[in-house]
Amino acid sequence: MNAETVEKTKQQIRGLVNEIATLSKSDLSPEQFYEAFLQRIVTALAAAGGAVWVVGEDRRLELMYQINLSETLLDETSDETRRHMRLLKRVIQTGEPQLVPPLAGSGDEEGGGNPTRFLLVVAPLLGDGKVEGLVEVFQRPNAQPATQRGYLRFVIQMCELAAEWIKSHKLRQFSTRHSLWAQADEFARLVHESLDLRDTCFTAVNEARRLIGCDRVAVAIKRGPSCKVEAISGQDTMENRANIVAALNKLATRVVATGEPLWFEGETEDLPPQVEHALEEYVEESYAKSIVVIPLRKPDRPHELAREAKHGELEREHQGEREVFGALMVEQIETELPREVIQPRIDLVYEHTTRALANALDHNEIFLMPLWRAIGKSRVLVEARNLPKTVIATVVLVAILIGLFVVRTDFNIKARGALQPIRRRDVFFGVDGTVNKILVKDGDKVQAGQVLIELMNPELERRWHQISGELDETNERLDAVYEQLQQGRRHGWENPAEEAQVSGQLQQLRVRKKSLVQQLSWLKEERDRLSIRSPIDGIVMLPWDAEQMLLHRPVSATQKAMTIADPSGGWELELRVVERRIGHVLEAQRASKEPLPVSYVLATDPATKRYGMVRKIHEIAQVSGEEGPTVKVLVGLRQPLPEDPRAGATVIARIKCGRTTVFYAWFHEAVEWVQKHILF
Repeated sequence: MNAETVEKTKQQIRGLVNEIATLSKSDLSPEQFYEAFLQRIVTALAAAGGAVWVVGEDRRLELMYQINLSETLLDETSDETRRHMRLLKRVIQTGEPQLVPPLAGSGDEEGGGNPTRFLLVVAPLLGDGKVEGLVEVFQRPNAQPATQRGYLRFVIQMCELAAEWIKSHKLRQFSTRHSLWAQADEFARLVHESLDLRDTCFTAVNEARRLIGCDRVAVAIKRGPSCKVEAISGQDTMENRANIVAALNKLATRVVATGEPLWFEGETEDLPPQVEHALEEYVEESYAKSIVVIPLRKPDRPHELAREAKHGELEREHQGEREVFGALMVEQIETELPREVIQPRIDLVYEHTTRALANALDHNEIFLMPLWRAIGKSRVLVEARNLPKTVIATVVLVAILIGLFVVRTDFNIKARGALQPIRRRDVFFGVDGTVNKILVKDGDKVQAGQVLIELMNPELERRWHQISGELDETNERLDAVYEQLQQGRRHGWENPAEEAQVSGQLQQLRVRKKSLVQQLSWLKEERDRLSIRSPIDGIVMLPWDAEQMLLHRPVSATQKAMTIADPSGGWELELRVVERRIGHVLEAQRASKEPLPVSYVLATDPATKRYGMVRKIHEIAQVSGEEGPTVKVLVGLRQPLPEDPRAGATVIARIKCGRTTVFYAWFHEAVEWVQKHILF
């Protein structure tokens, strides 16, 4: 080689060394640094390949980056790989760089060696005097010994530069870890600060989101067989009827039922069908990229651990037999932290959260805990300066309690209903068809027999025209046969059988005509029924959207069309008493010789209180909207009647059912609930 070529090569090597020096001062990740570091070493030495190994936490060697590493050395089961690894471990133990000739090694079975046909140049990577890994270069074996030693010195020098990066990387790790532990300490302090379940849940999710660095954290508590989300990070309140909350409840319930953690990162192939369906529903609502759901299990208490150790049951925790009481849910929507980064943080959050929530649940399940808490806070009431006020308040409270059970008052049953005319008729369509015209409007005065609605039935019209045509055809044939019979009689029949045949045809046509006339009569009645008429004189009561609901729409014979009310026949209240309250009304009616008095107010005139008497109590309960089963009670009105009453006006009424104590009058429904659900 001439001098110019040698100088260019030296300049190239110096440039690569400068690049390695620059890399050692960068903040690249280990993968990025070792890749660039090894590429430049192999290029500077014109080597066949190389590898960078680092020492893991369990003192096992992990391959960080390699160039042209033989496949046999990547196979962990091969003998060559085991010899090679024993060689590298010896370098790590001694901390001394080595040049290992091709196919060299000790005869000892436990000794290491070089199974390749390359010269191995191996140098350790040191960090704070400790071997953190090593650099291995595969060099051609035909160089002079002095040149080979030059290879080793070069690699050692480059490893010294890499040691600067290792030191700075460790400092960054220590700084990050110190910050993380500071956050973890703050999280532990806050999550264990309160024994109130709601406060603990909200603290856990909000602080966990900050510690983990994800987008959303939620906690669900198991209530019976299902789970209910108690808190979601970043939200002070939750709408339990929202689709996303319902889907999250369903997902937590399904995962808790399995007892196994769920790690979702886009794939659902290996999940149980129930969990997969719930997960797909939630992802569709939340657009989450990553979801982690971990069942919360009650931690073992010290006395429980001691008992299990005595009986040889310490493996129970690892067998997953502890009671599951909820779930911790972590979501990534915009962030994309890898699992190896997020999992240790989730584990830390899980340990503190499960213990804090278990303590809060145990605390709140103590018998009469609200009472003990109130008593604990009541010491201030008996202090000297507050004692007179406490005595006065106690006396007043006792007097009120005595009054509730001694003083008697009217026992009223509240009911809602409507003001209705006594004389009214519901009008039904009576026949199937389509509404063609609505001839009246709400509030119109009509007379008995007046047409209210006209229907049309194309099938009925088709049959009418068909039978009318058949009747006309039958009449024509009847006239023709009759004329034939008369002519035969005038001129004499040549064949008596022919006369009998014509007479028979005439008789058949007369029978057919009679049948067709009867059918037309029936069809006429059906056509007449297409005109819906008023059964009485009165006022039309139609829904406000009747025209939109009925016009040009098909209706059935049993469908209600409208109501005709006659205001001149008097007015009454039609009340709907809830089934669970009707027993008080019936009992009071049996005990009283007179009709039960009723007071009511109209929604249109709530300032005026009016009165009436119970006239009739129906015996059959009917379902009425959101009120459920109700019993209809009819109430006759006393004078004066409301001015300009309007049918269907809403009323709120109270039926007087005798007298009872104030306590029962106010709290009778609570008493009945205890009787039905606890004492029964």
